[in-house]
Amino acid sequence: MPDTAIAEPATKASTAAGTILEVRNLESWYGESHILHGINFDVNAGEVVTLLGRNGAGKTTTLKSIMGMIGKRTGSVRFNSQEIIRASSDRIARMGIAFCPEERGIFASLDVKENLLLPPIVRAGGLSLDQIFELFPNLKERLSSQGTKLSGGEQQMLAIARILRTGASFLMLDEPTEGLAPVIIQQIGRTIARLKKEGFTILLVEQNFRFAATVADRYYVVEHGKIIDGFSNAELSANMDKLHTYLGV
Repeated sequence: MPDTAIAEPATKASTAAGTILEVRNLESWYGESHILHGINFDVNAGEVVTLLGRNGAGKTTTLKSIMGMIGKRTGSVRFNSQEIIRASSDRIARMGIAFCPEERGIFASLDVKENLLLPPIVRAGGLSLDQIFELFPNLKERLSSQGTKLSGGEQQMLAIARILRTGASFLMLDEPTEGLAPVIIQQIGRTIARLKKEGFTILLVEQNFRFAATVADRYYVVEHGKIIDGFSNAELSANMDKLHTYLGV
């Protein structure tokens, strides 16, 4: 259950029912650089929640900290009521969390099929190749193509498809539309909507606010390593002026 003693703007946008991820007082460092300064937010099961903010605000660091990819971090991260702040990345993955980085992380020298079959199945429930191809028919057409031969959009589809194979149910997507053509962005949006309908929970970092507005249930605004505001999609119109100020859009 959310800690009602935490008086952060973030808590007003969340609900207690079905909370799957609780982040409290999360602080993280890269070497001597203190990046996160007490992040607080929740994600409820079946939601798409978006972290908004300018470049360098700490959004990607938040995802990496949840995934155990930052060496020095303090605070509390609870997933399905289990504390994972000191857990290793492989243990976190086996609990059902997957991270799709902005740089996509596919193996350029391998073809599409090899990329899809390479990640380990860490939990039951991973999508089959047929299910992957239903979501991303382009990948079936490019099954024998090397990663270097794929377009940016196809690489992004492959990166998302790879984490869907693992059995994860909580997906963290970092800038999935970065540098993509509008038609591919629309396809990514349809995919996120489909995944939500099928029961996945998604934590999204996205610079493209107009895209985020088509898929998100709730938003948190990150600035200087802190959550400074939070609101639901129903409250979006009432918060547009503030968002323009926060994001400079």
